Amino acid sequence: MHVALVTDFDHTPRYADVDEPRAVGPHEEVVDVLAAALHPRVRSQADGSHYTSTDALPLVPGVDGVGRRADGSLVYFVVGDTQLGTLAEKTIVDLRRSVPLPADADPLLLAAAMNPAMSSWVALTKRVSFRPGQSVLVLGATGAAGQLAIQVARRLGAGDVVAAGRDRAKLARAGSLGATATIDLFASPDEIAADLAAKAADVDVVLDYLWGEPAQNAVMPMLLARADRSRALDWIQIGSSAGAEIALPSAALRQANLRLLGSGQGSVSTAGIVSVLPDLVAEVMRGGLTVEVDERPLADVEAVWSVAGAARVVFVP
Repeated sequence: MHVALVTDFDHTPRYADVDEPRAVGPHEEVVDVLAAALHPRVRSQADGSHYTSTDALPLVPGVDGVGRRADGSLVYFVVGDTQLGTLAEKTIVDLRRSVPLPADADPLLLAAAMNPAMSSWVALTKRVSFRPGQSVLVLGATGAAGQLAIQVARRLGAGDVVAAGRDRAKLARAGSLGATATIDLFASPDEIAADLAAKAADVDVVLDYLWGEPAQNAVMPMLLARADRSRALDWIQIGSSAGAEIALPSAALRQANLRLLGSGQGSVSTAGIVSVLPDLVAEVMRGGLTVEVDERPLADVEAVWSVAGAARVVFVP
């Protein structure tokens, strides 16, 4: 069968032919992969930089997808830390990590939307006690996951959703996704700080896809401008596209009720992640969440691997 194969973390995966897999566990089944997306998580898996990487090679990357079972039924599934991921014509699925789909499900949409939407859905339902009417700042709102986070927050009952990002064209469309205010992270540091203080100081939750300098520069302007610093601000670290580290003044933790936590593999159990999948699948299928899809044949993996675009690349066999 054909797969995207990583044999060197310094090179992009190549389209290769390998032996078909065989299921061995009691809950395992080989499925035909109908669609699997190229998420940032997949790219970091393929270059060995993700925090779950074991450095074991060869590796077929891919963390989720839509497949067809031997009986013809469709499933959305996520895979564990395995050498055989989802960028393949066939893969092994632990059925306990899968959700049955109706025959008319759109494999491309589900493959594109589920992983990025899962990041904010899990964060708001599993990492904090999020309540309808609370407000959210999405830091990194112009990436695919950030745009879905705006929609997810609103679907889960958020009152105000502040969208902060660098892509001005996408910020201009953030209102149509549910954002009630925007912050241009391409502005000057003083302008950004003033905007954060004016528009986001009193949010209840930050969904942070950036970390690095944007997060570092946002913390103090927001905390110092809060009307009631004793009211909890849950800062959920989800991604680190702007940097892996920040310098945080100790005063930030003393002069305000700032609660720093992360959301991802390890901070949320596998069972916890799997438990939200049916609701999220239902939300995507009913059209509650939207994402742009760029359908590509798996054979094009080398050509499109490093191409940046607004749409989420989804590979099909």
